[in-house]
Amino acid sequence: MAQPEQPQIYLITPPQFDLSVFPPTLAGLLDAHAVACVRLSLAGSDEDTIARAGDALRGVAHARDVALVVADHVGFVGRLGLDGVHLTDGARSVRSVRGDLGGDAIIGTFCGASRHDGLNAAEAGADYVAFGPVRVTPLGHATPAMPDLFAWWSEVIEVPIVAEGAVDIDTARALAPVIDFLALGDEIWAADDPSARLGDYLAAIT
Repeated sequence: MAQPEQPQIYLITPPQFDLSVFPPTLAGLLDAHAVACVRLSLAGSDEDTIARAGDALRGVAHARDVALVVADHVGFVGRLGLDGVHLTDGARSVRSVRGDLGGDAIIGTFCGASRHDGLNAAEAGADYVAFGPVRVTPLGHATPAMPDLFAWWSEVIEVPIVAEGAVDIDTARALAPVIDFLALGDEIWAADDPSARLGDYLAAIT
């Protein structure tokens, strides 16, 4: 697979948000910038909360031809008419989830900094593999995914690669030539103007 001219943007929702505020905020951002996918990634497992959020964001995303996936809650994919699921357990459940959801659903998975898990996930049928965090942070305890992992993957493996976690502007710029998707969550939602902040990232990776 040829690398794209620049990575596509993959947005991750805040872990909690106000349904009267966030969907229109997301709509404005999607209208202003090209985004490939949105991940509904809520803290907790309250089914009603996830269902209401999924319904609201599905309308926003699909009206703009943007895919919407949900973090881990496989059962909501068919129930809410979502495009797929993002798993957080590496390669462990990719094959079984593929069997449950079929070939058309998007199935991605987060593999930390493990090349081994990434390869197993790709072989099991993942549509993309995410690695991260991409740098050491004062509050972080996870082993960072180093640039050489992304460079090796983009050179050798055809399954698309996502960089996520603690992505600052300089790191995004450095990784842009060797990733397919740049995942952004708190990096933009914590800003006073999330749309403008996303614009800063887009300028850095173009």
